[in-house]
Amino acid sequence: MKKILLAVLLLGTSTMMFAQGAKNIKINEVLTDNQASVQDEFGQHLPWMELVNTSFSTYNVRGMFIATDRRVLDKSLTAPQRIQMMSPIPNGDDRSAMSAREHLVLFLNSNPAKGFLHLNAKVTPGTPVWVALYDGNGIDLIDSVSVPALATDKSYARIKDGFQQWDTKPAEAVTPGTGNYIEINESKISRLKRDDPHGFGITVLSMGIVFFCLALLYVFFRIFGMIIVHQRSLKKAAEVAASVQPVKAVAKTTEIAAEVAHKTTVVLKDGIQTKGIDREIYMAVIAMALKQYQDDVHDVESGIITIKPRHSMWNNGI
Repeated sequence: MKKILLAVLLLGTSTMMFAQGAKNIKINEVLTDNQASVQDEFGQHLPWMELVNTSFSTYNVRGMFIATDRRVLDKSLTAPQRIQMMSPIPNGDDRSAMSAREHLVLFLNSNPAKGFLHLNAKVTPGTPVWVALYDGNGIDLIDSVSVPALATDKSYARIKDGFQQWDTKPAEAVTPGTGNYIEINESKISRLKRDDPHGFGITVLSMGIVFFCLALLYVFFRIFGMIIVHQRSLKKAAEVAASVQPVKAVAKTTEIAAEVAHKTTVVLKDGIQTKGIDREIYMAVIAMALKQYQDDVHDVESGIITIKPRHSMWNNGI
């Protein structure tokens, strides 16, 4: 039971994905009276239609159907009955795999035996015609268009690939196998009005440019301000250092001068042998040495030089 459910789920998912991919294939341009337009590989001028893949992935159109007979819209018909009134896109050619944004030109009023691009779908030059694209099951209508009566070498095409709006193109604007474009006599203002009739696109674009410029100015002045503040901090630190250094130099000089003066005073008072050292210092050193001697520090600490007494016979009666 689980296997059956899984198989049904996979089949339904694949069918949905297939249908979604087929919806990206559109009828893009139709020319019914070909006198000087594109030729087939045999040099003949045949009516033609153009398909376009509007997606960004590859889709294979083999097995799909082209119909020009409105009777296929009768819902009472079965799939085989519809297929008999349609022209299938044949298999066995790599060109049926349409890559992203690719165009495919198919010749009408022809014989499929001539090649992959030739279909037996019938159109009458100079008269209106209905052209439809059906999925491979012959039931699902993918795309259709009612083509008005066209003059020689004029085509009926979407104003751009995949757009809903159609327009009649003069002979010099017909584009078989390439992307559709706007009529050459259309001004930029007219093109803007047609592409953006409510002005939403130009509004968003304008506001986007304004906010981008404001953000750019904010970043610029933010960085510029940080640089100025940093330079001021460095300048202030240099000024403080320059003001503190002379004070330290004066204090050091005063200290050295006082020391020299003191030593000079001692030399003048006690003589050169003292080398400028006060007598009080000598007395303190001698007193410290005597104190250490009395406390027997010299016997405990190895770093003290011990002066050992030497006995003589000077006081002996002999």
